[in-house]
Amino acid sequence: MGHKACGMEIHGAVQMPIPSERREKTRRLGPLLALGAFAALGAGCQSIGAKGPATTGSLRPANTLVSSDMNQQAAVSAVRTWGQAYARNEKDRQAALNYAAALRAAGEKKQAVAVMRKAVIYHPKDRSVLAAFGKALADDGQFQEALSVIQRAQQQDNPDWQLLAAEGGILDSLGDSRSARERYRQALVLAPGEPQVLNNLAMSYVLTSQLSEAEATLRQALASPKATARTQQNLALVLALQGKGGAAPKAAGNRTASAGASGPAPSPALPAQENVWAEIKKSG
Repeated sequence: MGHKACGMEIHGAVQMPIPSERREKTRRLGPLLALGAFAALGAGCQSIGAKGPATTGSLRPANTLVSSDMNQQAAVSAVRTWGQAYARNEKDRQAALNYAAALRAAGEKKQAVAVMRKAVIYHPKDRSVLAAFGKALADDGQFQEALSVIQRAQQQDNPDWQLLAAEGGILDSLGDSRSARERYRQALVLAPGEPQVLNNLAMSYVLTSQLSEAEATLRQALASPKATARTQQNLALVLALQGKGGAAPKAAGNRTASAGASGPAPSPALPAQENVWAEIKKSG
């Protein structure tokens, strides 16, 4: 059964056969695809409890940890702290959310899925819990179930652009770029100019070798003061792929990546990655 979002019918996705050439491109472009879908899913900006567009922040309760805000040392410490809180009361919603976020930051993806799977049993209608569960599933490569969970969290009468962006990222990972781009465009109707969604759309274009469209979309994203350093890195790489060279132009706003998302900048050599969601955990 499907449901409607923004006036369009959204059905549970059927995994499509992915041509070998497309599958190889998807694998190779992992570092390029800093899909901000789950950064958007958590909140419209990095600060806890901040407000952006109308629905921004609705899916992340105050004082909830974000994986991208933690380096390895902080993640290990948070796993210990919140693991103890979770052990005392596994029905505690905040303990489950924070424990799972810390586990993801520490690289313990399957355990994070297990924590959120149980949390959904205790909080089956909680959108923030469902969103976190979808995040954990996608991070673990379980895209079909992640898609189902994200669609379950969506509301027909009040669709959330963050969930639409996340759904688009999962559909891209399943090889359905056409449907993915429909979701991104729906998200942009609700959140015009949102750089995280524009970044997702641009990287979807990269997957199908539409580099001029990707460049134009990334430049549009960088016009926003909310655009991140990773979006600028993506533009630099798209320019390099076109043989244009030169650095991506800077736009207003803070382009410094958060401590948890820090690391070596992606290389035009495009080292192999398993799938396009390889870096989602760096985005929240």
